[in-house]
Amino acid sequence: MSIALDTSALLALAVDAPARAVVLAALDGDDVWSASALALTEALPAIDRLTDETVLRADLEDAVRLAWDHLYVVPVDQRCLDRAAALAREQPVRLTSAVHLAAAERMPMPVRFVTFDPAQIAVALGLGLDVVST
Repeated sequence: MSIALDTSALLALAVDAPARAVVLAALDGDDVWSASALALTEALPAIDRLTDETVLRADLEDAVRLAWDHLYVVPVDQRCLDRAAALAREQPVRLTSAVHLAAAERMPMPVRFVTFDPAQIAVALGLGLDVVST
């Protein structure tokens, strides 16, 4: 099974909270871990909204980048963007969420999609993805 993380799941790997255990359990035992190229771009500024402390921000960024080094990065190329645009037109999701879903669809099936964004869950299930969340 392939694992696809969205930005919320990538961030959860870096934060000491219950969601971290959910992501780690999803990753355990699977060899193919992925995220869209957009996930890192979204995660880095999100860190600044998690804390005002400079040292903690640096630690969180280090943890996110370390996790990133272990992921297969699905490119946000024209194929991904076209599929994301179609999803955003057909489904009740933002374009950024649609990019994560389109990237997950490019992974070898079956795919376990890890997200903590409620708007993505129903859409992911409708696409045939196995959803992991809280």
